[in-house]
Amino acid sequence: MSWFYLLAAILLEVCGTTCMKLSQGFTRLVPSVLLFVFYGLAFAAVTLAVKRIEISTAYAVWSGLGTALIAVVGILWFKESFGIVKAASLVLIIVGLLGLNLSLPAH
Repeated sequence: MSWFYLLAAILLEVCGTTCMKLSQGFTRLVPSVLLFVFYGLAFAAVTLAVKRIEISTAYAVWSGLGTALIAVVGILWFKESFGIVKAASLVLIIVGLLGLNLSLPAH
């Protein structure tokens, strides 16, 4: 269940960060309000996740996967630039997360 909470936290954070962009500097009401709702729920979910997942692993997965996902959202939805360096960097984030998870003790 803890990994479900962590995944939910990641998706909620990505929604919050997307709303940050959509709020246009807090000039649009609905995305501005949703930004706080999504971030509040994300922090609640990650708090539940770290009850059973090591904090170092949970935070690395949360921030790394969140960063990778929001980069993909930026590229696909907001038409941000995409090149070989950005692609390689995203792959390195994923490889790092896999390495962290492989280093976890077996339960």
